[in-house]
Amino acid sequence: MIKNNIQNKLIFLIKILLISLFFSISINASEQNAKGEFITFGTNNAPIKIKVFSSLTCPHCADFHIKVIPKLKGYVDAGKVQIIFIDFPLDQAAFNASKLLHCLDNKKQMKFLDSIYENQKEWVSGSTIDQINNNLKKIVKSFGIDEVEFDKCVNNDVISDKILNGRIDAHKKYSIDSTPTVVINEKKLTGPSNFKNIKKKIEKNI
Repeated sequence: MIKNNIQNKLIFLIKILLISLFFSISINASEQNAKGEFITFGTNNAPIKIKVFSSLTCPHCADFHIKVIPKLKGYVDAGKVQIIFIDFPLDQAAFNASKLLHCLDNKKQMKFLDSIYENQKEWVSGSTIDQINNNLKKIVKSFGIDEVEFDKCVNNDVISDKILNGRIDAHKKYSIDSTPTVVINEKKLTGPSNFKNIKKKIEKNI
């Protein structure tokens, strides 16, 4: 299982390197968000923009989503903060889950993120990518994606290129190499990605 996971990560990283060679000009992250291609939580007019770069198989990202995001809801509801969720997949399983996220209707995307993180231990438990995909199929079925649509989605080159180019751009722009990484008003958060640390930065910017 460990050997398979390492192989999957190596294949995934090679894929990213090849795409970066073919696409010398990647799409700027802020431009993508302006087109509504990211999942957002809060009004576009909020003065504080919090970008969360995460990988859907990352346990620290799941912990952040479950424990920290709800605590930021007060700032979001008050119109002070907008949270922007940006894909930064670290392996093939996370990459596939991200593609499924982008195949969903906007109204279902946040619920899918919640489900993916809350049930992360279960769906990542497969020892091969095929087993993990079968686990993902069970999750997305409740969101209206059947097996045929699943295959179309994970093999969609447009969505794949968008996610991988966004990942490459994030690494270049913010030097991101781990998840979760938080960027507040275009400044990378230093120190722990916990509510206390983020709250300090929010209060300074209000």
